[in-house]
Amino acid sequence: MYVLLESMAFRGCFNIRSYNGQIDGVRVEDFEKSCEVGPAQHVFFTDTLGDPISRIRNSPMHNMLVAELDNELVGVIQGSIKVVTIHSPSKDVAKVGYILGLRVSPPHRQKGIGSSLVHHLEEWFIANQVDYAYMATEKDNKACVNLFIKKLGFIKFRTPAILVHPAINFSQNLPSNVEIVKLKTEQAAFLYKKFMGSMEFFPHDIDKVLGNKLSLGTWVAYPRGEASPTCEFGVEGQVPNSWAMLSVWNSGEIFKLKIGKSTLSCFVYEIYSRLFHRLFPCLTVPHELPDFFDPFGFYFMYGVHREGPLSGKLVRTLCKFVHNMAAESEDCKVVVTEVGGGDKMKFHIPHWKFLSCPEDLWCIKALKNEEKITLHELTKAPPTRPLFVDPREV
Repeated sequence: MYVLLESMAFRGCFNIRSYNGQIDGVRVEDFEKSCEVGPAQHVFFTDTLGDPISRIRNSPMHNMLVAELDNELVGVIQGSIKVVTIHSPSKDVAKVGYILGLRVSPPHRQKGIGSSLVHHLEEWFIANQVDYAYMATEKDNKACVNLFIKKLGFIKFRTPAILVHPAINFSQNLPSNVEIVKLKTEQAAFLYKKFMGSMEFFPHDIDKVLGNKLSLGTWVAYPRGEASPTCEFGVEGQVPNSWAMLSVWNSGEIFKLKIGKSTLSCFVYEIYSRLFHRLFPCLTVPHELPDFFDPFGFYFMYGVHREGPLSGKLVRTLCKFVHNMAAESEDCKVVVTEVGGGDKMKFHIPHWKFLSCPEDLWCIKALKNEEKITLHELTKAPPTRPLFVDPREV
């Protein structure tokens, strides 16, 4: 794909074409490092570790477009395609295209480059029979919200919460009356399809997600003694009255983050930690904040599910278990998950409020005429409905 566009907003023209690793690899990597990402209170810079398409490479179909002006790289965008579960009057399965990584060089913004990149990615979606395009951004990112909603015809869809907990360098105690078991990939896939298969945006290639080398495993927790030690958990769908499950994705293997500026809370906490060490050098701060100013990786918890009256405690226990995994890793500094905005699951997931984002914003757009009729029904679904967040799109 190679398209020459002339922008009416300024004199000159820019090219939009598919990413070529040999030509664009180093340029795109440097470009990404210079662009800020993340919510307004935290500015992050990304390092894709020499592979600019690392965030989409694990998706069934993916594409990256670049924009050039006078041989200068001025914009990039990425997209992926998959089949998921949806809840619309006409169908319960749809092919969706995810838009991510839209970046435009600050000196060249407001020139139509961003909207042109999105339009050309939508053309690729349409050529591959995609029903809906969707994207995620911070609700306070006015420039992005205005572009997608006011100019490109996207509609607000969901407001999930991003929950973040630092991987503090100490081991959290796990309750002795809770059993934690790691599942085989086949077991995990069976349970996910049975208990989460009807969840919004559940990926129909969950087997490939779980079998990916970046997926560190799936664990279940249940009250000790409530499952047979001689049988595989969930065989024939038999599970305890209360249980919880989650999987862990090692995002730090494909890209790193570095914080450019911190919130006032982070700053005050860091000053407090340094002062404490200076006054009491023989003691340690029990909850010392990790150093976010050097590149770091993170674990993403996905497919978090619970059943039964004791399941909230079991979710918290699993989260502590993952925290202990992360604390033992040299590279992982935070544990992240994302749940539906109205999902009560978030009350059972430990997180630090000033590091988290209570309302992310997902926007959606129908790309086929027949789907435009049902889009209103899709977007007005109750916000309490659970949402499956694919770790490949984090």
